[in-house]
Amino acid sequence: MAADLSRITKKYTNGEVTIVWKPARCIHSQKCFNGLPAVFDPTKRPWVDANASDTNNIISQVSKCPSTALSFYLNSEGEKAAEDKVEIETVVEAKPNGPLFVYGNISIKKDNGTIEKRSDVTAFCRCGNSNNKPFCDGSHLKAEFKG
Repeated sequence: MAADLSRITKKYTNGEVTIVWKPARCIHSQKCFNGLPAVFDPTKRPWVDANASDTNNIISQVSKCPSTALSFYLNSEGEKAAEDKVEIETVVEAKPNGPLFVYGNISIKKDNGTIEKRSDVTAFCRCGNSNNKPFCDGSHLKAEFKG
């Protein structure tokens, strides 16, 4: 039986900053390992090495994650400070040849009736090929989706 990706959260710390990875949100934009390959190396296990760069570089790179599969919090401030940071209205953007991005705080009602809360950015599948519907998993790249 496959693991339920929506329940998986991994954390990696260098003592100052903790990188939080939620694989179910990942759309495989590759910005992490193209931008900071010393920290993010998908060929290694674990694939994140928080000690491979300084805190400022990590924060800068993690902040570029378009799906917020990667996020961070400063250990001195604690994890709760990072959880409630989005205070913007909801904005929807269709990425060319990619997912539908929804920015802001949203609630998603699942088939089983449960509600999943998301903040920052949520990427929804537009190509129909995601194995993590309704969310994007990067399948549009392999499918060469145009739209």
